[in-house]
Amino acid sequence: MTTTFLNPLNSTIANSSGSAAPSTSSGTGTPACAPLSHETAPPSPSERAIAPQSAAKSTVSAATVAVAMSGGVDSSTVAAILHDRGQAMVGLTMQLWNQRRLPQQESAAPAQHRCCSIDDVYDARRVAEHLGVPFYVVNFEREFESTVIRPFVNDYLEGRTPIPCTLCNNHVKFDQLLTTARQIGADRIATGHYARVRHNPESGRYELLRAVDESKDQSYFLFGLTQEQLARTDFPLGELSKQEVRDIARRLRVPVAEKPESQEICFVPTGNYVRFIEGYLQEQGSHLPDDSGEIVSTSGEVLGHHTGLHQYTVGQRKGIGVAAGRPLYVVSLDRSANRLVVGEDQDLRSTTCEVRNVNWISIAPPSTSVEAMVRVRNRHEPAAAEITPLDATTARVTFRNPQRAITPGQAAVFYSGELVLGGGWIR
Repeated sequence: MTTTFLNPLNSTIANSSGSAAPSTSSGTGTPACAPLSHETAPPSPSERAIAPQSAAKSTVSAATVAVAMSGGVDSSTVAAILHDRGQAMVGLTMQLWNQRRLPQQESAAPAQHRCCSIDDVYDARRVAEHLGVPFYVVNFEREFESTVIRPFVNDYLEGRTPIPCTLCNNHVKFDQLLTTARQIGADRIATGHYARVRHNPESGRYELLRAVDESKDQSYFLFGLTQEQLARTDFPLGELSKQEVRDIARRLRVPVAEKPESQEICFVPTGNYVRFIEGYLQEQGSHLPDDSGEIVSTSGEVLGHHTGLHQYTVGQRKGIGVAAGRPLYVVSLDRSANRLVVGEDQDLRSTTCEVRNVNWISIAPPSTSVEAMVRVRNRHEPAAAEITPLDATTARVTFRNPQRAITPGQAAVFYSGELVLGGGWIR
């Protein structure tokens, strides 16, 4: 694979064999991060978080770390923390999607509220300049389209509800980015994800753990990582709360310390995925098929008609288009009969599901059933369940109590306390 590096300072392009130099600070006088205060007053949470890192300056490895810099406060703070430690590092920003490619998808939202915009690239460059570290923009648009965009569109057309962030983690951020890091001489990558990784000397495995800050934990989106990827990945924010990260960013004078968090899927800035699918298919010279069909109750009674199953997801209430005098929810999408099945809240609850492409992370693949807490959505409260392997890559999940809106295309992720055992895709 040939990786394209873009230098945003002068638009120089070099391939992965690398003739162009990385972008560095434009002057020799770029100020270093301010030294930490050593007052006698009790340290704040952010001071406690930084203090041991600063103390590690004299012992830190000289091996180079590639920091995935999105231009947001989290990844920028990671870069600042590593720089404060004296870590040899390089900043990498991934160009994943041309935001101007589908003009009809342009968002009226300010750019700082959107992920992966042009402004984000320049914010990342600004942080790298501030720190005085080498910086590249790496073009992964082709890989992103083939492994994230197309599966996203196809999943919706097949009646599934995909998770593009997980696909991006599995196939781009922790695959292509690690390859690129090696090409430029970096041994590891560090990202702004809220999660933790540790090595278990008894099992010999690298383990994925929840973040300390439960409200920011992103381990659900990382269930597909391999042992090799975990072995070469650092999550410096995993032990910190979001407030502590903000405090560290301010203390280390990170230029984007006050930047708001992005909210939308990076390639759907309007938040309207139906419009994105229609626009993408039109760009590809294709159109949505005439998928109109029946809306039926769980007993089979025809209640109305839909204009395409891709417009719905399990658990949806608004926009169904049926007036029944009582709340109705999407219970399932019957692709074979092109029927949208709706029902009441209790109809959404089930005790079992099957998962495919199961990846066991922190433990070896089990040969017998495993008891675990299972999360079927990012914000779903983990529920007690038994996971029964059906073969090497599939399993059945049986919950002790019925769970609401178990949705094909989403992930079921298995936890034992703070440990992520593994996960798979719900089918």
